[in-house]
Amino acid sequence: MPILLALDASSSACSAALLIQQEGGREQLVSRFALTPREHTRRLLPMVDEVLAEAGVALAQLDAVAYGRGPGSFTGLRIAAGTAQGLAYGLDRPLLGVSTLETLALHAHRRHGQTHSVTAMDARMGEIYVAAWQCGADGIEALLPEAVMAPQALQLPSLQAGNEWYGIGSGWALAESMPVTTLALVSQRNATKEPAAEEMVLLAARDYAQGIRPMAHESQPIYLRDQVAWQKGA
Repeated sequence: MPILLALDASSSACSAALLIQQEGGREQLVSRFALTPREHTRRLLPMVDEVLAEAGVALAQLDAVAYGRGPGSFTGLRIAAGTAQGLAYGLDRPLLGVSTLETLALHAHRRHGQTHSVTAMDARMGEIYVAAWQCGADGIEALLPEAVMAPQALQLPSLQAGNEWYGIGSGWALAESMPVTTLALVSQRNATKEPAAEEMVLLAARDYAQGIRPMAHESQPIYLRDQVAWQKGA
């Protein structure tokens, strides 16, 4: 009966969620979410305290800690990573990093029944963080790997007849800069949704069940833009 805590500060939103997996496949999920630009440091730990208190769970009862490992805001990722690492170190528990872009795909599937999602976050400097996913009963599969690019460069694979892409995330606010051929493949868009710990804790539980349990010193944020800079320099 694992108990997992997830927290996120990768965007203008701040969130925390607690998942208690009970016998018989039942789950208890408690979460907090708020749009709090520039207040992540002040709001994150109180949210953690709130979800623990509501569920009646003590920190020592946690089996693992998870956080939004990126891509996203550099400052926000560092805040979430530092907070999560501190908790995991203190408890001697695994620390699982969860993709913010995959989190958005899970939200689209859980809340809107979407099976094919293009998740995009505003990366500033005229770029977006983007990936594409297929979601179903068998889980989530990446059809377009996570990347940072100009919106003008976004190209999507064609889908079988009857399927259409669903765009979700703040990066879709830059849709007017995307190619016409790309927009023609996207049936609906939601440019206001930000990543949330509620979906992150579910993805972390999936990984935990599969035996993916890195310790705190092994988990690092994923910035993507740093990787691109390194590749060009190399």
